[in-house]
Amino acid sequence: MASFKGSVDIMSKNKESEFKPYHHPAGGWGATGATAKVLMEQSVLVKGSRGLLAMNQPGGFKCPSCAFPDPDHRKKLEFCENGAKALAHEATKARVTREFFAQHTVTELTECSDYWLEMQGRLTEPMRYDPASDKYVPIAWDDAYTLIAKHLRALESPHQAEFYTSGRTANETAFLYSIFVREFGTNNFPDCSNMCHEPTSRGLPSSIGIGKGTIVMADFDHAEAIFVIGQNTGTNSPRMMTNLVEARKRGIPIVLINPMPERALIRFTEPQDILQMGTFGSTAISSEFVHVRIGGDLAVFKGMMRALFEAEDRGEPVLDHAFIANHTVGLEALRADVMSVSWADITRISGISEEQIRRIAGIYAKSNATIMCYGMGITQHQEGSQLVQQVANLLLLKGNFGKKGAGIAPIRGHSNVQGDRTIGIDEKPTQAYLDRVRDVFGFEPPREHGHHVIEAVEAMEAGTAKIFFGMGGNFVRAIPDTERSYAAMAKLDLTVGIATKLNRGHLIHGKEALILPVVARSEIIRTSAGEQFVTIEDTMSNVTPSRGVFEPVSSDVRPETEIVCRVAMATLPESKIPWADYIEDYTLIRDKIAEVYPAIYTGFSEKMKDPHGFHLDIPPRRRVWMTPNGKANFLVFPGLTVDDVIDDPAMLRLATIRSHDQYNTTIYSNNDRYRGVYNTRMVIFMNKEDREARGLENGAVVGLETYSDDGYRRYVDGLTILDYPMSRGSIAGYYPELNPLLPLDFFDEISGTPAAKAIPVKVVPSVTSAAPIRIAG
Repeated sequence: MASFKGSVDIMSKNKESEFKPYHHPAGGWGATGATAKVLMEQSVLVKGSRGLLAMNQPGGFKCPSCAFPDPDHRKKLEFCENGAKALAHEATKARVTREFFAQHTVTELTECSDYWLEMQGRLTEPMRYDPASDKYVPIAWDDAYTLIAKHLRALESPHQAEFYTSGRTANETAFLYSIFVREFGTNNFPDCSNMCHEPTSRGLPSSIGIGKGTIVMADFDHAEAIFVIGQNTGTNSPRMMTNLVEARKRGIPIVLINPMPERALIRFTEPQDILQMGTFGSTAISSEFVHVRIGGDLAVFKGMMRALFEAEDRGEPVLDHAFIANHTVGLEALRADVMSVSWADITRISGISEEQIRRIAGIYAKSNATIMCYGMGITQHQEGSQLVQQVANLLLLKGNFGKKGAGIAPIRGHSNVQGDRTIGIDEKPTQAYLDRVRDVFGFEPPREHGHHVIEAVEAMEAGTAKIFFGMGGNFVRAIPDTERSYAAMAKLDLTVGIATKLNRGHLIHGKEALILPVVARSEIIRTSAGEQFVTIEDTMSNVTPSRGVFEPVSSDVRPETEIVCRVAMATLPESKIPWADYIEDYTLIRDKIAEVYPAIYTGFSEKMKDPHGFHLDIPPRRRVWMTPNGKANFLVFPGLTVDDVIDDPAMLRLATIRSHDQYNTTIYSNNDRYRGVYNTRMVIFMNKEDREARGLENGAVVGLETYSDDGYRRYVDGLTILDYPMSRGSIAGYYPELNPLLPLDFFDEISGTPAAKAIPVKVVPSVTSAAPIRIAG
C-alpha cells in the first residue's frame, strides 16, 4: 500500500496555514515585491539585481527557468518573477558544505521537506555516500570519475545503465552526453521531456512532419485570434504574458480553455509598464473562458470542428479549401468522424454548452491567422499524443501554417528541454541520425531503442537496471508512483546526481551514490582556451548563446561538459574521440554538432557570433511537410474521451499542478499567491457543488485514493479541501506531493508520458490529525 502524508517542513511548522483568495491582477506590484523579497531572502539583492540585468540579454545568460523566447530585446529588463526566483536561488549565499553533511544523516534529511532542502543552498564539492555512517562524505573528482567508470565497465550489458537528462542541460553538454552514452553502447535516455511534452515530439510528426511548434515571436504581432489551452501562462511561462497583453490591447480575442481559472489569464499588470504600475491599472486578458472538465478537451475540439463543418454545409466558406487541397490528406475521414458524434455527447463530456462551443468556433472561423498554444493540460493524458493531433487538425482546417500570425505553439517548460531532444537526447533515435554519428565519430552506435522514464523505472524494479546517472534534475521526485519509484531506485548499485542544489533525488539512492556539483547557468566557465559559452534552444526553436556573469560558487565545482568528458575518458579509455579537447574549447563541440546535423546546424560556430543567435529551420513554416507522404495529415481520433472511463459517480479527475512559488520540482516557498494558499502545500482545490455532494465542509481534511486494479492502494492523507472554481468532476492539487496517486502504468502509449492531468481518484476519510487551515472571507 502506498500512503503518503508529506515530509516535515521545519521552516514552516510554526507558521499558520491560510487560504485567502487573491483578487488583485497578476504581475504588477505583487510580482515586483516578490522579486525583491526573494533576492533579499537569498542575500543577493545587489548581486541578483546585476544578474537580472544580464539575464536574457545579448551577451548574457539565458534564464534557467522556462523555455519561452526573449521578446526581441525591446526592453532593458527581460525577466519575470519566476525567472528572478530561479536566479536568486542559483546565486544564493547559502552553501551546502562538507560540514552540513557531517551534521546530518541521509535518514534525517529524508524527513525534511523539498522546500527545506532547496533552501540549504548551493552544493560546493563532490560527495560520496558512506553507508557505515549514513552520511555523504567528500570525494576527490578523479576518484568519483574512477568509481563511475568502475561500475559502468562492470555491467554485463550497457543497457543496465539509465542516463537521465534534465532540460537545463545545455546543447553542448547534451550532445557530448548522447555521444558518450552511445559509444558506451545504449540508447537508454529517459529524460524530462518524457514527462511533459513527449506527446508533442511523438504526436505532431505524423501530422505536420515535425515534433515542435511552428511559430516565432513576431507571429503574436500578426495573430487575429489566440487560443491558450491547458496552460497556466502566468506561472509557467510568465514572459509570454507580454505577448498576450499586447494582443489584447490590439483587440485580439484570446480564448482560454482550462478546468480552473488562472489569475494571470484574467487580469495582468505588466511590471515594466510604468503607466500601469503608477495608476494601479491592468489589462483584461481573456475574451472567452471555456471552463472545460478535465479530459473534456477532445469533446471541445470536435465540437468546434463540427460547428465549422456545419457552417460549410450551410454554404458558409469558413475552411481554407485551397490549402486543404494542396497540402493535406484525410479531410473526409476526419469529417465523417467529427459528424458522427452528437452535440449531446459533446456537451456532456466537455461540460461546455453547445452555445459556447459554437461561439468560440465562430471566433476561430472569423480569424485569418490563429495561434493555438497548449501546455501539459493537453499532453499529460492517456492519449495525449492523439489529443495534440486534434489541435493540429483544427489549425489545418483554416490553413494556419506557413503564414504570419498563425501556427501551433506547444509551450514547453524547462529551459533547453527542446534543445536536448534536437541535439540527440532521444531513446528512439532514427537510423539516419545513427548513421551520421557513426560517420562523424567512427564508432557503431547501438541501433535498438532504449528506455523512456517509465521503462527505466520498470527496469529498476525488475533489477535489470543497475546504474542511474542523472544529468541534473530531481528524477525520483518528478516520476509517478512515489513509493514504487523510491523502492526501485534503492535497488540500484550506483546513483549519480549532477546538480547545483541538494534535492530528494540525492537522498533516495542506490547502494553507492555520488553528488557532483556543477557550474550554474549564470556562472562563468573558464578553460585553458579562455572563457566559454553554451547554447540554448527555446520553445520556438531559436538557438542563442548563454554566457555566465558570476564567479562559480566554489573552486571545486565543474562545468557539466567537463564532467561528461572526464566520465567518458575514464569509462572508455580506448575511445578515439578527443574528449580532452572538448573540455577546453566548446567551439569544437559546436563544429561536431554541425557535422551530425548539417540540415539545421550548418555554420553553427559562425552563427553564434551573433548574440541574438538564429532560428532553426521549421519546414511547416514553409508549408513543407516532412511526413512519409509529403503532406500534412488530418488524423482521426475516434470517440470523445482521452482517458479511461470509470463507472463510479464518486470518481473525480485529479490534475497535479504547480504553485506560483514553484518551478518543476523546485519549491521556492510553501505559498501560492495567485490561488491564495499560504504556508502549506497539502491542499486540494474542489468545486463547491462536488464538495457538498459528498457532505463535506470547506476546509475539511480528507484523503485521496486512486482507482486502480493492480493490487496497489495509492493513498495520500492530510489534504485540506478548498472551495475553488474548478469545473465539475475535476479537482487539483500540488505536484510532487500528489505523485504517489499517479500509477506507473497510467500513461500515453505513444509517448510514454504519465497522465498526470487526469488521475481517477475518490475522496476518502482522513486518518491524520492535520492542523486546520484558516480560511479567510
